[in-house]
Order: sequence, then C-alpha cells, then structure tokens
Amino acid sequence: MTVTIDDIRSAAATIKESVVRTPTVRSGPLSDLLNADVYLKLETLQFTGSFKDRGAFVKLSNLDPEQAKNGVIAVSAGNHAQGVAYHAKRLGIPATIVMPTSTPFTKVNRTEALGARVLLYGDSVSACTPHAEDVMRNEGLAFIHPFDDAHIIAGQGTVGLEILEDIPDLDVLIAPIGGGGLIAGIATALKESGKTTDIVGVEAALYPSMAQALKGGNAPSGGETIAEGIAIKQPGKLTLPIVKNLVDRVVTVDEMALEDAVQTMVVTAKTLAEGAGAAPLAALMADRKRYKGKKIVLIVTGANIDSRILASVLMRGLFRSGQMVRLRVSISDAPGTLAKVTAQIGEHGGNIVEIVHQRMFYDVPVKQAEADFVLETRDAEHVDEIIDHLQAAGFPTTRLSDTAQSG
Repeated sequence: MTVTIDDIRSAAATIKESVVRTPTVRSGPLSDLLNADVYLKLETLQFTGSFKDRGAFVKLSNLDPEQAKNGVIAVSAGNHAQGVAYHAKRLGIPATIVMPTSTPFTKVNRTEALGARVLLYGDSVSACTPHAEDVMRNEGLAFIHPFDDAHIIAGQGTVGLEILEDIPDLDVLIAPIGGGGLIAGIATALKESGKTTDIVGVEAALYPSMAQALKGGNAPSGGETIAEGIAIKQPGKLTLPIVKNLVDRVVTVDEMALEDAVQTMVVTAKTLAEGAGAAPLAALMADRKRYKGKKIVLIVTGANIDSRILASVLMRGLFRSGQMVRLRVSISDAPGTLAKVTAQIGEHGGNIVEIVHQRMFYDVPVKQAEADFVLETRDAEHVDEIIDHLQAAGFPTTRLSDTAQSG
C-alpha cells in the first residue's frame, strides 16, 4: 500500500476546519546569516505545538463506527500522544496512551488533561509497545501508529500542499526524519505535483535508522539526544520505500549541531523549536555552501521542548559564543588584591556574575590564591581583550575551558 497526492488532498479536506493551517514565513535574520532565502513552516502553531495534530485527526476521522466506539490506543512519550489525545477527545473517541515510566510528569499530566487514559509501562517507547498490543487485543482497541500508516502519512503530507500554496517556487525543502511519516507525505505532495524541489531529510546522528536502511544496513541506534522526537530505531515499512523513491538525500546531525540550532532558532529567528524541530536548521548550517542563494523551506515540526533543557541549551550557547566565560585568575593572598582584579574586569566592560575565591584547596603556594570568575561579555574577542588586560596588570589568567582544572 502506498500514498498518493489524491490521498493527501482528501486528508487536506478532512482537516480543513479542525487543524491549524500554519504559515510559511520568511526569516530575514536566518536568510542574512546563511546567505540564502530561508522560510520556516511553523508547525509549532498547532494546538498541541506539533505537526502530529494532522495525521492524528485524519486517522481518527477514518475509523469505522465500531472502532470509534471501542476506542484507540497509541504508544508515545511526546507529540503523538498529545495529538491523539486532543483529537480523540474532540471526536468523542476514548483514547489510551501507553507511555514509558520515565516520561516527565508534565507530559503525563498534559496528555491526561487532553482527555486520554495514560498507562505507564517500561523504560522506553520500544518497551511500551508489547504492553500496548496486549491492551489493544484485550480491550478491542484500534492502534494509532505514529508514522507507519497510510492515513497518518497522508495527514502529514498536507504540510507539503500548504507549502506549495505559499512558496510554489522553492528550491529546497528540509524536514526531520524519525520514522519517516512526515517526509514521506511531504515528498509525495511535492514530487507528484511535478516539482523538482530538492528534498532533504535530517536524522539525529545517534539514530540514523533511515539513512542506514537506505544503504541496506542496520547500524546501532541509541543514546540520549535533544531530538527525542526523531529518536527512532527503525523506519516504517510504508515510509521507507517512499523515502527511497522520492527523497533526494538523508543527512545526520550531531548533538552539538542540534543544540546550536535550537539556540539559533530562539536567539536569531525568534522562534521556539524543540530539538527535532530545529534539526533542519542544523543541517542547513552544517552545509551552508551547498544552499547559498537557494530558496529554502525548513519544517519546524514542534515547540515542545522541556524548559530545563531549553535553559541549559541557551546557557551553554552563551559559553560557546563567548558571551559568558569562566576565568581563573592567580592573585597574591593580600588585602585589596581581589578588589583590584574586579576593578580591572569592570573597567574593560566585563560583568561579573559569580566569584569563587578559594585559598585552601588549590595546589598553589600558601601566599597565593586563585579566584574563578564567571563573566558576561560581548563576544569571544571581548574575552580575549579582558584576559590581555588582566595579564598586563600582573594577574595570570586562564580560560577554564582551556585547562584540565576546569572539570
């Protein structure tokens, strides 16, 4: 079974009054940064903050009356759970979501608040699946697969139809790949419309399942990724052949690239994106020469990032860019010396966030001390300027990231 553009057009008619018709907007800052014409398809504006609303509604709308009466079940720790829960409630269909026991309470509570019964089982989505299948058989429920289903693929493909309406002359489309439902649907919409658009899929380097499957291999997948929405170990049986036939290439991006992309989306594009949603930008930034001067659409698939993860990413980004730095300054253990150092930093534009003045435990002579400073600065060049002035004033200074003592 495959999916056609007629299926996607039918799905578009199904969701017309029930799912947000999201905008495709040009990002001037990203365009300037990357020397390309960059547009963002903002699926972050769906009710649940993710494109998953589309496929979920299409699938639920196509259940037969008996299935709808009995109810549905899905396995998910994130966006698919919320999409199914939200639309099942709207359609009056009982919904059960099986989630790993490690799922954050906020996601469990959110899914329950959307009307679903949540069952916690296992330590991963993969471990949940056998239990969900048992519940499905015992209770006569219909299983709502997150990506390997023709109705789901058609629903996600409506993203492609909307892009064609907004930016018919796009050169490149970049979308994240987990199981492949989204990119399979979009690629079908674009290619069957006669477009020669270069379609690029992006996977997290820790989960290169589609890239490996296309090569005929099966490399190990696993590990902690910021892009948990695309942390899929096996592509779909329906999605794989579609991707193989219609997607031009699949690339992978590592965790640092994903972090940088999340930060760039927030700071430069003024758009909140989860790790998976920022993956297309990570791919673009990693290969900007290839895309120079092109009209590019990035699918920003979701905005459901944990606030603690987001705070950590933004803070780490400040350190990477040199806007925050940790310095270790060697000083004499004498009254007034620390004040002289702080004065030097202040005179040259550094803002002191934190000072740790330790005399007892560092491996330094008894009449010396070392002070660690966390500073806010303009950029990496400003950091170098402050270090130079401290050195010139007689205070040996080391950037902690440059020394083994930084751990």
